[in-house]
Amino acid sequence: QVQLVESGGGLVQAGGSLRLSCAASGRTFSSFVMCWFRQAPGKERVSVAAISRSGGWIYYADSVKGRFTISRDNAKNTVSMQKNSLQPDATAVYYCAARAPDISIPIYTRENEYDSWGQGTQVTVSL
Repeated sequence: QVQLVESGGGLVQAGGSLRLSCAASGRTFSSFVMCWFRQAPGKERVSVAAISRSGGWIYYADSVKGRFTISRDNAKNTVSMQKNSLQPDATAVYYCAARAPDISIPIYTRENEYDSWGQGTQVTVSL
């Protein structure tokens, strides 16, 4: 497993932007598939964006396509997510997650497929 710490959350007005970052430590970061999840009040935790070890495979939930961008810097052991044109429905706790991939599967999007989690960072979008 790997230790993960998110940062960058906060309060932003609708239409604004935020950049979340997740710092990893403990093992070789480049060996992990990374994913951002979010959990809105009263709802289940869902994947928002995921990125393969090299960055060659990227997944976005339909709700964020064109507005969110996930990236990783294996030299700095970080994964980030740029979030633009934020709307109130983006209000949630955002979690960073990691897992070592199977050889034949480059990316994962389900909560139960990840075994390392950060503590989460709150994002609140106001009107």
